[in-house]
Amino acid sequence: MVTSAPANQRARQAIRDTWGGEVEVTGLRVMTLFIVGVPSDPALGKLLIVEARERGDLIQGRFLDTYSNLTLKSLSMLGWVRRFCPQAHFMAKVDDDVLFNPSALLHFLNKSRNPYEHGDLYLGRVHIRVAPNRDPDSKHYLPAGAYSPSVFPDYCSGTAYVLSRSALLKISLAATASALSTPLPPEDVFVGICARAAGVLPSHCPLFSGGPAVPYGRCCYQAMVSVHKVAPRDMLRYWADLQASPACSWLSIRASLGLCKVR
Repeated sequence: MVTSAPANQRARQAIRDTWGGEVEVTGLRVMTLFIVGVPSDPALGKLLIVEARERGDLIQGRFLDTYSNLTLKSLSMLGWVRRFCPQAHFMAKVDDDVLFNPSALLHFLNKSRNPYEHGDLYLGRVHIRVAPNRDPDSKHYLPAGAYSPSVFPDYCSGTAYVLSRSALLKISLAATASALSTPLPPEDVFVGICARAAGVLPSHCPLFSGGPAVPYGRCCYQAMVSVHKVAPRDMLRYWADLQASPACSWLSIRASLGLCKVR
């Protein structure tokens, strides 16, 4: 599930032409869909209708697509998957500026656990003991009246995270029962709050990049599950290189991951 802004057509197309075009990975079915809100520009709304008819992969929530409504977008996403994807074992939430690697994710899951006995999985780059922003001039401002504790529960970066079916059900139901404050906490924080309320703990995976862009390295990118802040033209270029290149050795991957992290 890719959260996207209505105007980001180039980003959506780049995803369709790269990792979002994968329909089967290691014998398992994969589907990529985009979720957007309602644009304030009617002309953009008409373009979305055309895109939805042509591509068949857009979901639109009943909310104005603004930065302050990103939490509503995530709530809509969770509710939609809960209702319409009962057969899915996992859901990945991905931003539209992220290069995602379904093959690397499945390799990690198969290596770390039986993927069909996963229980409550909430996986990504975990942020620990983050304090609410109390600066009224910040777009991340959250007054004490909206959230009084001094730190948030640990949560996965909203750039990309993965939920098992059972975790998704619990978090979605907790979100439905939660009182929505004004303003709303950031969307990844809100998911973390609902996960804590549902008794679902986040699991950290270093193969998710949750902040600064990771410099391109072929072996590094083969192993990474998600890389944040990738422009559409770079996504096309990186993915073409990854698909055309042979698999890197274990030693090359370890060395490249270390170099990427240092850079």
